[in-house]
Amino acid sequence: MRAFVLTAPREFEVQDLAPPTATPGSVVIDVQRVGVCGTDVEFFTGEMQYLHEGHARFPIRLGHEWMGTVATVGDDVDPSWIGRRVTGDTMLGCGVCRRCLAGNQHVCEFRYEVGVRNGFAGALAEQLAMPVSALHALPDTVDDVLGALVEPGGNALRSVWGANLAAGDRALILGAGTIGLLAAMFAKSRGAEVHLMGRSERSLNFARALGFDGVWSESKLPDLPWDAVIDASNAPALPAKALELVEPAKRVVYVGLAGSPSVIDTRTMALKDVTCVGILSASPGLAGTIEAYASGAVDPRPLVAATVGLDGVGAILAGQRFDEAGDGPKMHVDPRI
Repeated sequence: MRAFVLTAPREFEVQDLAPPTATPGSVVIDVQRVGVCGTDVEFFTGEMQYLHEGHARFPIRLGHEWMGTVATVGDDVDPSWIGRRVTGDTMLGCGVCRRCLAGNQHVCEFRYEVGVRNGFAGALAEQLAMPVSALHALPDTVDDVLGALVEPGGNALRSVWGANLAAGDRALILGAGTIGLLAAMFAKSRGAEVHLMGRSERSLNFARALGFDGVWSESKLPDLPWDAVIDASNAPALPAKALELVEPAKRVVYVGLAGSPSVIDTRTMALKDVTCVGILSASPGLAGTIEAYASGAVDPRPLVAATVGLDGVGAILAGQRFDEAGDGPKMHVDPRI
C-alpha cells in the first residue's frame, strides 16, 4: 500500500509498504479521508515535544484525524464490523493501569497515540490497523468530510464542556483556526453569544462569514464581560491574556499549545476565583461530536479548504496553499487519489 512517511524534519516520501493485517482484537480499515493538523506540522518542522522527550522518533507515519471503512477483522472480532464506516480514538491506553481503569485512558502514561506517539502508525496511508475497542461507527448522516472532523471536533466539544457555557453566556475564543472555529460552533449551538479573536485578516474574514456575534483582532477587542475564555491558539502570551480577560468566578479553558512555555500568574487566578481547565484529547467527546454532526446541530464542513492525495501532503505540511483551496483552515487528504 502507499503511505506518506516523514523520515526526518522536512524530509518525506510516499512509500510502498506492506499492508497491515487484522490481528486479534483489531481491524484493518480502508482509509477514505484524513485531516492534517498543527501537531503534524510540528512533527514536520521537528518542534514537536514528543520528539525531544523520546515518545516519538523518525520515521513516522502521521494521521490521527481520519475516517474509513472496515475491510477485514481479526479472528475474535465480530464480523459485522466489515463494511461499516468508522472513525476512531487517537488515544490508546494500556487498559490495565489506574488511569485506564478509571476511564481516563487518554492520559495513560503508557498510551499509544495514533500517528503521534510510541510508533503507532497513522492514517496517512491507504490502510490503517486499529483496535476494535477504539472504533466509533459513523451514521449515514455523517459523511466522509464530517467523519474526518470528529477528532478535532471532540477536542472542541470538550473545551465547551470545560467552559460550562449556558444559553445567553458570552464566550470569547482565542484563535480562529480549526479548533477555535469548532469550539465557537459548539458554543453557538448551546445558545451562547460567541466572539473570536484572531490574527490574520484572511482567517478573521472567514470567521465573520460563518456568522458569529463578533470577530476581532486583539487591538479591536471590545471591553466586554466574558463568562468564559477558551484559548485555542498557539501563542505563548495568550494563556495569560485569557486569565486577564475572563470575568471573576468564571472559567478559562486551555486547549491550544504553544511551541514554547506559557506563563500565567496564579495570583490572578486565585484572586479572581477563576476555574482553569486543561484539555488534552478528544476521547471523551467523540460520541457527542458524532451526535452533534449527525443531528445537524454543528456542521463544520465549510472549514475544509481542499482535499488532496498523498502526494500533496508534504506541500501542506510546508505551509503551501493550493490555488483552488478555499479560505477554511483545514486541509484533508484522500489516500485513494
